Amino acid sequence: MSNRLWCVSAPLFSHVDWGGFIRTAQELARRGHHVTWISEPSLAPVVAAHGLPFEPVAHTGWLWPPPPPPDVSTLKPQEAVNLRYTRALDTWLSEDLVAEGVRDLLALAERIGKPDALLIDPFLSAAAFAAEALDVPMIVMGWPAQANLDEQALFPVQRNLSRDSQQRIQRLCDAFGLSGAYFSKGTAPSIVSPLLHVTFFTRRWYQAEAYTLLPQTAFAGGVPAPPADPYPAWLDDIPPEQPLALVTLGTTFTGDLGFYSWAAQAAAAGGLLPVVAIGFNPISEEKKAELKRALPRGTRLVTFVPFGHILPRCKLMIHHGGMGSTHAAIVHGVMQIVVPHAADQRIQATRVAQLKVGLNLTAHDVRNNMLREGVKALLEADWVQENARQLAAEMAALGGPPRAAALIEEALQRGAEK
Repeated sequence: MSNRLWCVSAPLFSHVDWGGFIRTAQELARRGHHVTWISEPSLAPVVAAHGLPFEPVAHTGWLWPPPPPPDVSTLKPQEAVNLRYTRALDTWLSEDLVAEGVRDLLALAERIGKPDALLIDPFLSAAAFAAEALDVPMIVMGWPAQANLDEQALFPVQRNLSRDSQQRIQRLCDAFGLSGAYFSKGTAPSIVSPLLHVTFFTRRWYQAEAYTLLPQTAFAGGVPAPPADPYPAWLDDIPPEQPLALVTLGTTFTGDLGFYSWAAQAAAAGGLLPVVAIGFNPISEEKKAELKRALPRGTRLVTFVPFGHILPRCKLMIHHGGMGSTHAAIVHGVMQIVVPHAADQRIQATRVAQLKVGLNLTAHDVRNNMLREGVKALLEADWVQENARQLAAEMAALGGPPRAAALIEEALQRGAEK
């Protein structure tokens, strides 16, 4: 049975991925479903490059870019922590922005017709409210369904944030006459689908979670994405026997120029040729020239390189712990050093270390020259490389986006039969 499916995401490149979201949308379209990607206009070129129809909305409810970080040097430590937590909450649950996003999605449904189901970015609150208002099933892509922690297990600042979250959700429910059917109740509210959460990892990836995974979580694993771009000529010029290290901060946290130089120096000291991908966010020519001078001889400095081309030639990836970057390294069996910068990157970094496929370092570690020691340790540990290969095999065995598409079809069929 063919379904009209909306894939709804925040207007960030990383939020179309989550390890396989947009590739699953492509697979669903190949299977005959009518798939439309919904986001703000800035994402249109990315979606078009993947061959999917796109419908813009003015607002998705996501706060981007975030306001400049405040000066916390004069605040007490607890006040500073509380401020950081609140800023993170504002990103996905600012009431005015979420309300605008809900209204825009409902207006779109009036204009082009109601979908049969929504497949959503795991932190897009407006889409969860809109799905309830439209009375259609909602599936969360790229994040497991998690049971709430006991309130006593939370730190005081987390309990305060939990109450704030609950109050915001209740006010939004009141504004739209909804019950909050797609939000968890109790502590630490989050978006939860009772039907299906698709994660593009294995169950073992979550083995040390404090949260209990709920039964609607399904594991699709992952496989390397076939490169859509031509093979870079500069990469072809590097001798095939030369081991590479990819250094990247993804698409959002690209302004940390010191990270690029420290990581490249550490990789070169370990006998690897660094490839530094700095992303598309603008960097002044003066800063770029300064970075070039700080990189070791031979380093390839590029704006972007498709993972499918570079990672098969890499021995190591040094990055920030974004979901897409972490997932790509895993499915290619590449060891990792993760230096998280914000949000869920710390979770990815912790899991990489727990499964012993790489290292989790802090910014403090980097400033204290631990990158060099980390690179050396990994290159001398054959068992870590073997762990990475084994995890890649486990991921591939689950099937990746084709399996995710089948899971979605099965869930929608079950829902239709109830």
